[in-house]
Amino acid sequence: MRMKGGWSTREIAEFAGTTLKTVRHYHRIGLLDEPERSANGYKKYGVQHLIRLMRIRRLVDLGVALADIATIQLSAEGAEQKLRALDAELAASIERQQRMRAELAVILRNPGLVDSPAGFEDPTDDLSDLDRTFMLLGSRIFEPEVMEVMRSLNARPRTSAAAEFDALTGEASEETRQDLAVRFATEIRRDMTEHPLLGDAVDKVQAGGDPDTQPVLLHAVVELLNAAQIDVMQRANAIIYPDAGR
Repeated sequence: MRMKGGWSTREIAEFAGTTLKTVRHYHRIGLLDEPERSANGYKKYGVQHLIRLMRIRRLVDLGVALADIATIQLSAEGAEQKLRALDAELAASIERQQRMRAELAVILRNPGLVDSPAGFEDPTDDLSDLDRTFMLLGSRIFEPEVMEVMRSLNARPRTSAAAEFDALTGEASEETRQDLAVRFATEIRRDMTEHPLLGDAVDKVQAGGDPDTQPVLLHAVVELLNAAQIDVMQRANAIIYPDAGR
């Protein structure tokens, strides 16, 4: 780089570790003043331009948005506020990444858990593949608070009714289906009563739910369950909501 007579745009960009295009962009948005031009019309950057450019690049590397850099440069108070806000954002980002790494560590040890929504990666949870699939779909339908209730409920040992439902085949008798529906309805009503958030969510689904997400749930039921399982669900629903359809 020339040390006399000023530097060209390309030279100052190379020294600051950036590009010609970036320097020109900083000029356009007012972050970097335009230098004087020499007699031949070329820009002549001085030391102050270089220092300013390197300060801008330093702040960019720290994650400061270009729109905030002018504020930081203008006042110490503004700089502290912006940098503290950035620090809080970075802390939250690091915490999120640490959670993601913890989840990935569990999934790497148990690849089958990749189908589980966040919070349901515990391999000791007694969930069937079908349970995990519906929980994954539910994570896009229900509020996080409702999913947390479901997570706590699914941390319990599975009931005999749940295990029998998974094993149910199309040859199941009328008596078997009705008995299972009654037991399911009893368990669901108990959970809805003990956990009002869950009760409200189930009531909303029963009433028609979100028009954007409800069809997804219905299609999943039809495609993932066999005819006997769907029949049991319909019977249990009729027990929980006896006035539905009237």
